[in-house]
Amino acid sequence: MEKRILLEKRGRADEEITELILDNCRSTYIDGLTDTFTALETLSLINVGLVSLKNFPKLSNLRKLELSDNRISNGLSHLMGSPKLTHLNLSGNRIKDFDELQPLKDLENLEVLDLFNNQVTLIENYREKLFQLIPSLNYLDGFDKEYVEAPSDEEDMADDGNPPQHHQPSQFSINGIEIDLDELEQFEAKIRQKRALEQSGKKTTDDSIVGTGEKGHLDHTNSYPAAASCSSSSAQENGKDDLDLLYEEIQHKQALARANEEEQGRKRMASFLSVLLMFTSLLAFINQVCYRGENQLLDDPQIGETGDEEEDDVDECILGSASGDSNARVETNGATTPNKCVSDDPSEEVRIE
Repeated sequence: MEKRILLEKRGRADEEITELILDNCRSTYIDGLTDTFTALETLSLINVGLVSLKNFPKLSNLRKLELSDNRISNGLSHLMGSPKLTHLNLSGNRIKDFDELQPLKDLENLEVLDLFNNQVTLIENYREKLFQLIPSLNYLDGFDKEYVEAPSDEEDMADDGNPPQHHQPSQFSINGIEIDLDELEQFEAKIRQKRALEQSGKKTTDDSIVGTGEKGHLDHTNSYPAAASCSSSSAQENGKDDLDLLYEEIQHKQALARANEEEQGRKRMASFLSVLLMFTSLLAFINQVCYRGENQLLDDPQIGETGDEEEDDVDECILGSASGDSNARVETNGATTPNKCVSDDPSEEVRIE
């Protein structure tokens, strides 16, 4: 039911929906229908398979509710959230007891009620009791108190004039997937054509059965249910109708859109990593240029030797001054070198072990 509601909305917001047709969508309970449909006036849930009206939303503007051909037996109190309800169709359900209809007395605007093909209609004086229970009721099971037939919907529309035309968008979006209404109408036309062909083929088969002799008719009749059962079993095994195929197509488009977004995300990440790598390489190059000069100064041996010689000259001058002779010779590890400090006596030497 939820996916059917999504398709019937056709991209419109919940509060913009005034009519919702969910016939044959197959669900045992109300699902996906919420209180947000505040403008909803007509709701049709024919042949859905409902067994209960639990979770029925509060629809303050609902006027017409179609619930025929379901399996509802009780729970009509859940309709009290729709005080403006005027038309209620419960034909073809399983309402047995008159007590189950008691909640309807609180629907002060209820004018048309249909309970045809329910066991409750077999109760004695059933019509009189219902007209007494619901004072606002004008028509029960298609007739008023005097058994005058109720007007059809076409007559009501003729009396009221043309129904208001609501503007519908040319396309709508489901989870970000744009769907063209023209394409959707073409798809629905194909579905109707397909069903018409199936019905015509079935009719042709029936005609061929009638045209055969009595024996052939019996033989073919015996074989025809088998073929029909095979066809129905294959359809059950498949488990997909045209609506499911359309929903799968929408899901496929949605999956393609997600895959495209993921691909774009991967491309953006690759671009970011490439820029980050270039930035890291640039920082490494700048670091190498800035510290190359310092490494050359540390690694050059000539600069180190010049510094050592200057330190030795200073030490020799200090030693010569301490011995009182500025012209003393300095002997280091067995080698004698003249003192570079100024001295008048070249004969004096200083030995340093």
